[in-house]
Amino acid sequence: MMDANNTDSDLSFLQKYFLVFISIFLVISLFFFRNGFKANAMLDVLAKNSLLPETALSNGKPTVFEFYADWCEACKEMAPDMVEVEKQTSTKVDVVLLNVDNSRWTDLIDKYDVNGIPKLIFFDNKGEFKGFSLGVRKYSELNAIFLALINNSELPSFSKLSNSSDLNLETNFKESNLNNVVLSEGPRNHS
Repeated sequence: MMDANNTDSDLSFLQKYFLVFISIFLVISLFFFRNGFKANAMLDVLAKNSLLPETALSNGKPTVFEFYADWCEACKEMAPDMVEVEKQTSTKVDVVLLNVDNSRWTDLIDKYDVNGIPKLIFFDNKGEFKGFSLGVRKYSELNAIFLALINNSELPSFSKLSNSSDLNLETNFKESNLNNVVLSEGPRNHS
């Protein structure tokens, strides 16, 4: 009889540890999912508030195109800073979000050689191409870029960081050459 009671106690003890483990796992998962959902919600808000690209380029305000994807962790990382800068400059700069997974934007993905995300394309108040940035930009960098666009001054040039590019493109990237670019790899082709 003693052996049967010990087995029941051991199972109960193991079940308790299993339940504690599952509880901790669920709490950690909820924390990560909540933050992920928050970033997705921020991307959704920016996307829903976006003008159509042709409208933004013709309304007399500087414009920023952001090519992104819902699954892109770098895009999610940059979303809170982009939302904050957009709030502060919404009357002076248009931000247009273009989801690379939406076939509606394939022509713009090709035209602007989007081969990585997040990719920002900058236009002056006349809708003329000013430059681009590839990779995550922090609030201070985004703010400097937006202020340069508002003041119609030269875009800042930042130190090369991982997955980032120089914002001054006069010598190596012109919009007029973009129509001739053939993409060998698209933003959705990750190895």
